[in-house]
Amino acid sequence: MDNQTYVTHFLLYEFSKNRELQIIHFGLFMVLYLATVTGNLLIIFVIASDPHLHTPMYFFLVVLAIQDISSVSVIFPKSMTNSLLNTRHISYSGCVAQVFFLIFFLGFDIALLTVMAYDRYVAICNPLQYEMVMNRKACTQMVAGSWLAAFFNAVLHTGGTFSTPFCSNVVNQFFCEIPWLIKLACSDVYQHETGAVVFSALIACGCFIFIIVSYVQIFLVVLKLPSLQGRKKAFSTCLPHLFVFSTFLLTACLAYLWPTSSILSHLDLAFSVLYSILPPMLNPLIYSMRNKSIKVSLSRLFIFSKKDFCCM
Repeated sequence: MDNQTYVTHFLLYEFSKNRELQIIHFGLFMVLYLATVTGNLLIIFVIASDPHLHTPMYFFLVVLAIQDISSVSVIFPKSMTNSLLNTRHISYSGCVAQVFFLIFFLGFDIALLTVMAYDRYVAICNPLQYEMVMNRKACTQMVAGSWLAAFFNAVLHTGGTFSTPFCSNVVNQFFCEIPWLIKLACSDVYQHETGAVVFSALIACGCFIFIIVSYVQIFLVVLKLPSLQGRKKAFSTCLPHLFVFSTFLLTACLAYLWPTSSILSHLDLAFSVLYSILPPMLNPLIYSMRNKSIKVSLSRLFIFSKKDFCCM
């Protein structure tokens, strides 16, 4: 194809031509998707139903859960539909939407995790000023600022990726991903992507440095606490966030820093599945297991549900 106008659709990676294997792929992705959505919806419901959890930290956790549901919904429903209907097609506009929303939610995830690190820094290092600094207006502005930065980042990347003609419409990935779309470009798309890459790198590096510095300060303060119970309580609110950030960073680095060939390998596919589904799926589990307040609320919720069921 010599001109972009001829590309009306793309053909995504075909897991298998065997119908039984296509059904297995559909079932596997369906289980992962439902587990992710159910876990995050449970976190949202628990926090919304417990007035004791209506604090800035849990407000950000609800936003993170909504973001996780949205990010997996960008990729997996289309892939499952293709396997179920035995097709590989995705429209040009659908591919553009996938790229835009995927980059948007990835950028928002980084920004939100940075805001959550700042929330823990203020709560532990400046507890007397916490209510004044992390008020409702400030929390809303932080989330809005994260959305705005992620939106601008997504516009830059999406515009740079689709600004040049494509010489092929066969995407060797099970969703529209920028590195694989760049390989289809007829011209040197890297020049168009330079500004977007620089902007993203600045945001990612800035967020990473801020999070590391924040947790260094937090750990220095926590280690000076005279009470063992106080140290445990402080760590119980920080470790889940640190685990979530580490999981996201590790899987994203494996997916984007691993050198890709012209043909999708099993390792490339595994990394793509890991970074797109593993952090959103593990986030509710990490917070429910490591956060005492959420465990108490979950226990109370299940006890009330059991009592209501027995009374029926």
